[in-house]
Amino acid sequence: MEPSLEQLLHAAAEAFADRFGRPPRYAAAAPGRVNLIGEHTDYNDGYVLPMAVDRWAVVVADRAAASSTLWAVDLDECVTADLTATPSPIPAGGFGNYLLGVADQLAAAGAIPNLDVALTGTVPIGAGLASSAAIEVAFATLLQPLLGVDLGPSELALACQRAEHVFAATPCGVMDMLTATHARAGHALLIDCRSLRVRPIAMPPAERIATLIVDTGVRHDLADGGYAECRRRCDDAARGLGLGSLRDADLGLLAGSTLQGRVRNAARHVICENERTLLAAGALATGDLETLGELMFLSHASLRDLLEVSCPELDAAVEAAAGLRGADGIIGARMTGAGFGGSVVALCRADGAEHLAGTLAAGGAKCSVVHAAGPARPLDLA
Repeated sequence: MEPSLEQLLHAAAEAFADRFGRPPRYAAAAPGRVNLIGEHTDYNDGYVLPMAVDRWAVVVADRAAASSTLWAVDLDECVTADLTATPSPIPAGGFGNYLLGVADQLAAAGAIPNLDVALTGTVPIGAGLASSAAIEVAFATLLQPLLGVDLGPSELALACQRAEHVFAATPCGVMDMLTATHARAGHALLIDCRSLRVRPIAMPPAERIATLIVDTGVRHDLADGGYAECRRRCDDAARGLGLGSLRDADLGLLAGSTLQGRVRNAARHVICENERTLLAAGALATGDLETLGELMFLSHASLRDLLEVSCPELDAAVEAAAGLRGADGIIGARMTGAGFGGSVVALCRADGAEHLAGTLAAGGAKCSVVHAAGPARPLDLA
């Protein structure tokens, strides 16, 4: 059973005290997220339908006399830096770039002091549940009161996105950060990634419908070439259609274009995925779970066949879920996150969730139930 947020905070504070010889004074947390539908649409100014989940990144800290020590408790890795100076990315990468990138972005809001920091959490790394965004938003949430600023949820999300672009060299969209800052417990979020408009949509009651995460154990690294290549194809498609973004494309425009091959397929995926996402949001809002489930399966097929970001393990998990549709309890399933590994999200009847989790985990995956969580927040250490 996953630890609660309160248990995580207690563990982080204890670890900090053991390492640094004093208790932390500041703490904050941010949730991971699962995307129900709308994949590779956020960086195309499109629509997404994620929800924050009760898996957390927790950061605790205290002011340091000299340089900063940034400690990832679960990895037992440390980075030493001077946060009062302009930080630079760490060439070898790693967790430290997420924290340093946030410090770099928030330095414009005020002088950042040197800090001793301990980071822990339950958002699995590389599982498609937005672990990097949770780390960034948690640290940004911790820093704001130290700087005496409140950037607001959308501006904070954009600062964290820029941090990932510059320091982690990942050309990500803003969905993950917006989900962490705008989350509402018990709700999914329909996000327009162009206007940054966020519309909460209630999830079905937990006693009726459960959300399963099937973690295949296949890990991805979004800083490698696959994700960036997908983005390049989408950018090439938009230029080939004479548009600034694929958000403005439609199938009629695509049919009359000269786009070919994988670039054409990328455009088709984004056009249809935006349509599926809006339909799915409407279906969720009206309780039409059958339509929502069908759209989830169609989304996975598009990600597999058109965008080519799935993998055999993800496909096998979705196929297993498809075999349990209807009376067996599965409503819909699809890969979630950028792909190349990670997890599948499945909606199912709550009364059969435990049995279905065991069935879907039979191939060696780790399967767990998650709930729609609230937003990033400072935590009270008293």
